Amino acid sequence: MSELAWIDLALTSARPQAMGALLRYFRDLDMAEEAFQEACLRALKTWPDKGPPRDPAAWLIFVGRNSGIDHVRKRAKQQPLPPEEVLSDLGDAEDDIADRLDTSHYRDDILRLLFVCCHPELPATQQIALALRIVSGLTVRQIARAFLVSEAAMEQRITRAKGKVGAAGIPFETPDATARAERLGMVAAMIYLVFNEGYSAGAQQKSDTPFCDEAIRLARLLLKLFPSEPEIMGLTALLLIQHSRLAARFDAEGQIVLLEDQDRALWNRTLIDEALALVDKAVRHRAPGPFQIQAAIAALHARAARPEETDWAQIDLLYRALERMHPSPVVTLNRAVAVWKLEGAQVALDLVEPLGERLSGYFYFHGLRGGLLKQLGRYPEAHEAYDRAIALATTPAEASHIRQHLDNLARDMAAGAR
Repeated sequence: MSELAWIDLALTSARPQAMGALLRYFRDLDMAEEAFQEACLRALKTWPDKGPPRDPAAWLIFVGRNSGIDHVRKRAKQQPLPPEEVLSDLGDAEDDIADRLDTSHYRDDILRLLFVCCHPELPATQQIALALRIVSGLTVRQIARAFLVSEAAMEQRITRAKGKVGAAGIPFETPDATARAERLGMVAAMIYLVFNEGYSAGAQQKSDTPFCDEAIRLARLLLKLFPSEPEIMGLTALLLIQHSRLAARFDAEGQIVLLEDQDRALWNRTLIDEALALVDKAVRHRAPGPFQIQAAIAALHARAARPEETDWAQIDLLYRALERMHPSPVVTLNRAVAVWKLEGAQVALDLVEPLGERLSGYFYFHGLRGGLLKQLGRYPEAHEAYDRAIALATTPAEASHIRQHLDNLARDMAAGAR
């Protein structure tokens, strides 16, 4: 590993812990971020000559804290002194600061940092942007590219999110057990949304949007904080299995390869094995949740050596359980695929049609409906559904995939006419 590579890895790994501690001390997102960036600059200058510190996070916290204190002192010199009675009661403030840092619980620091980024007053897009910037340290350019907006627009979005956090007066104290239980689900959902931003980017953008890797890193971090929480096991397992198929999801031309057509030899078995162990461990807790069920579905696909060995009956049962637990037209749409495999296209279409009003703007609804209509020989309706899907495609790969279906449909229609 090159010199810069190991430094970058150390800084990335230490960021959540260091940022959490600096946020707890400074109680200001901008100041904490500036202090951490200054510490990183000093690390780049110091570590190549002196080697890595024994504890990179502690080193960054110490240097970042001192940098922030220097900044506060310089700013204070330009302001009037407080009254004499206030100065007399200050005591040794720096000793207190050091004690707070030395005796802090890093687990709570990281958790607090995640909770701040997932404040309920922030829209989901701002939660993701803020988490990627503050917790993960991705650049504004990387985040803007993923959201298909300009850097200036993303900078404003992140600034607004920080402003809302500051205006909301969020307490920076250690969250109690009730707060952790109430907001853990929000943190998990944020990590899942981060993953989906990368997963849906398509083959052309995967090298520029490391969101999947970052979401998995955050999920593993959350699992380290909550090692006995089955839903976090399920979340981590789900992301690992989905990401394990990266090399097989697109062909050499960047075209989408459906799950049943993928070369399973290209799947990352290391990630799959890690995920399957987490799924089995979560099941033993007998406290099912949405992420665990989705992970169990993904595990059934991962365990099938060939597409025809997939246990569609069990997948159907799991989707039914997910429908009861988390009713959603998208869940029903996904279950329709299992029903198609088990009972045929007409039964699946009967399940899909009532979803039209709620999923009229959803790409995958029209794509699946087109496939069902095509298999039933209802070619004009299938053509119309595919046209609608192309209009709703969000990536070139999605649009190209539907065009392939339209080309196949045109050939079938011509063959039928002959």
